[in-house]
Amino acid sequence: MLLDSDKVRLRHIVDAAREAIEFAHDVDFEAARQDRQLQHSLVRCIEIIGEAASRVSLETRAGHPEIPWQDMIGMRNRIVHAYFDIDVGVVWQTVKDELPALLPALEAIVNE
Repeated sequence: MLLDSDKVRLRHIVDAAREAIEFAHDVDFEAARQDRQLQHSLVRCIEIIGEAASRVSLETRAGHPEIPWQDMIGMRNRIVHAYFDIDVGVVWQTVKDELPALLPALEAIVNE
């Protein structure tokens, strides 16, 4: 059974992932590379995902090893602490490939 606080954090992750996917919908990489506002929006969503993931209890994280918790947290840390060296290609791949693949598993956990 999930702690209420974990459910809230997981909902934040799901909401931020959905927003990022929506922001990038119908946009190609070249357009995204030229759109600083979109880049900042996507980076902010990834920050929220990583911060929320870091606040999910260790018990919940251990119970769901299919979720790349440490990768999510690590990406947030990299963005926040090395903001001057963000690779737009990595952000784009995360939003276009990894988040859509991860979203169903996250939603399933929220709905437990």
